[in-house]
Amino acid sequence: MDCKKIVYIAAIFYLSSCAISYKFSGTSIDYTKISSVSIADFPNNAPLVNPSLSNNFSEGLRDIFQRQTRLQLLRAGGNLELEGYIKGYSITNMAVAADSYASETKLTLTVHVIYTNNIAPEESFEKDYSAYQMFDATRMLEDVQDELCSTMIQEITESIFNDTVAKW
Repeated sequence: MDCKKIVYIAAIFYLSSCAISYKFSGTSIDYTKISSVSIADFPNNAPLVNPSLSNNFSEGLRDIFQRQTRLQLLRAGGNLELEGYIKGYSITNMAVAADSYASETKLTLTVHVIYTNNIAPEESFEKDYSAYQMFDATRMLEDVQDELCSTMIQEITESIFNDTVAKW
């Protein structure tokens, strides 16, 4: 056998013995130990009430776990447990125009989350998550809140997901 063939064969064996592993799901879940997640309803305890916010947030959080993990979704008693409440839902005038009227308004959503990892209790935590969206002050909250809430819910649920199972 000539030298080129030996080098070629050696290179194939060398490269085939190397393994590169990537997780495309974005999670760091050991499915041999963790098989379920329970996500309770998040009641709206904010002074300003949006009637659909509690349901939309709870379902948004369940949805991200169903789409991005293989965990069984339970109402209670999961290996991982998420519970909490909507702590704040408020509007604030931000920018003031030359005529002394507000030109921009900020809508803020704050959610208090209690995460319990029943398999690795040291990873459990309690934390507030917030997101905000700006909108033109000439618009009514009722006209923009569905779209803005959808964006804020997505941002907060992704942060919760990352902190609990993605470990980013």
